[in-house]
Amino acid sequence: MIEIDGSFGEGGGQILRSALALAAISGEPTRIFNIRAARAKPGLARQHLTAVRAVASISDAELEGDALRSREVTLRPRRVRGGTHQLNIGTAGSTCLVLQTVLWPLLVAADAPARVVLEGGTHNKMAPPWDFIEGTFLPLVRRMGGRVTARLERAGFYPAGGGRIVVEIEPLAAGEKLDALELERREGQLELSARATLAKLPAHIAERELDVLGKAFGLGNADCLVQQLQGTAGPGNVCTLVARCENICEVFTGFGERGLPAEVVARRCADEARAYLATDAPVGPHLADQLIIPCALADGASSLRCSEATLHTTTNVEVVARFTGRRAQIEPAGDGGVVRLRF
Repeated sequence: MIEIDGSFGEGGGQILRSALALAAISGEPTRIFNIRAARAKPGLARQHLTAVRAVASISDAELEGDALRSREVTLRPRRVRGGTHQLNIGTAGSTCLVLQTVLWPLLVAADAPARVVLEGGTHNKMAPPWDFIEGTFLPLVRRMGGRVTARLERAGFYPAGGGRIVVEIEPLAAGEKLDALELERREGQLELSARATLAKLPAHIAERELDVLGKAFGLGNADCLVQQLQGTAGPGNVCTLVARCENICEVFTGFGERGLPAEVVARRCADEARAYLATDAPVGPHLADQLIIPCALADGASSLRCSEATLHTTTNVEVVARFTGRRAQIEPAGDGGVVRLRF
């Protein structure tokens, strides 16, 4: 049995999600303990519990420890099953994080195509928002040979939730592997654009956010878009700065919060984007974390040049190595903390 200490490194939910996904793929019985030990409220929150039960369901696994605030889970997977999987978090917890947990088993190990319906939050602070999944993450999954389509049917914001994402996954054929990925530099012309998204909130919020982003990055009116969403369960707001070139699209997000001025939301987004743009690396810090599993599973050597290596990155490297035997080498690759991950 593989045993993973959830308190090491960043000590959060990513350790759990990566271990669950790789346990299902490998079929190895896995015990994860000290779950989210570094967090203010340790153990399984609602979205983590959904991920645990989802992986157990798709892998026909025996499961122990699946309860709210549980700090230990044991999974004994059998086989990964395709078909339709309905995953309802029941709160505004992140559907995108749950998606990233079940995606890899369903893509590389399932016995049939899968349709996954996820309900909960789609634009969550401290999680990849739908805009990032759609614009950054899934295009790279497809570049590596993954046959995945996804659509946002309804956005969900904290605290109301109520979002809905539908994903169709065609598994790799027997003996087929993901393609290796090389992202060493930004190719072609870099284009920047901004978007402010609102649900059940006044338009001036978006206008103020776009004013900040437009001035920060020299954007014209044609590069700034206001998006008004309909049919959401509650109010919400995000603003995004999109940095796109020929081989990569990075999405940076500011999340609106009650009592937080629109200008502060936009400046947070701008600061994150500015840190990335200050380097010449194509891969941002959040994307780096999320490419470690597919690169470790891919056929051949992958190379990712990243704007920085966070504690999430180094932690995920170790978790993935426990299951796959492939430990990414992290080496300096430029000024300002730029690193290269080699698989």
